[in-house]
Amino acid sequence: MKNRLDRVNESIKRELGLLVRREFTFQAKLVTVKEVDITPDLKNAHVYIGIIGTPEEQRGAMAQLHEARQRLQHEISRRVILKFTPHLHFRLDEAGERGDRILQILDELHIPPEPAAPATEDDVH
Repeated sequence: MKNRLDRVNESIKRELGLLVRREFTFQAKLVTVKEVDITPDLKNAHVYIGIIGTPEEQRGAMAQLHEARQRLQHEISRRVILKFTPHLHFRLDEAGERGDRILQILDELHIPPEPAAPATEDDVH
């Protein structure tokens, strides 16, 4: 069952990514579909959106996606054959921003990143 959910997640992510690139014009510099997490009953899909831009541009892009939710669901129903068309829930993916902020803090503290551990014989096999 887990493999099926993974395949459905990837299919929806791929199709939504194409739709977002082709159908929308955003003020933000870059808007991407980062991840899709569908519930086991296939009725709800949490769509994590990565947006590079100012907070106002991020809010605007998210508002556009929320307004177009029904149209996107309809397009997904035509492209990904499922018993139910999942209800899309858009969420801003802030993982990249958090990582950038951590690196910025480390730079300010002048703490070098830890060097990678040397490869051992066990790592080679």
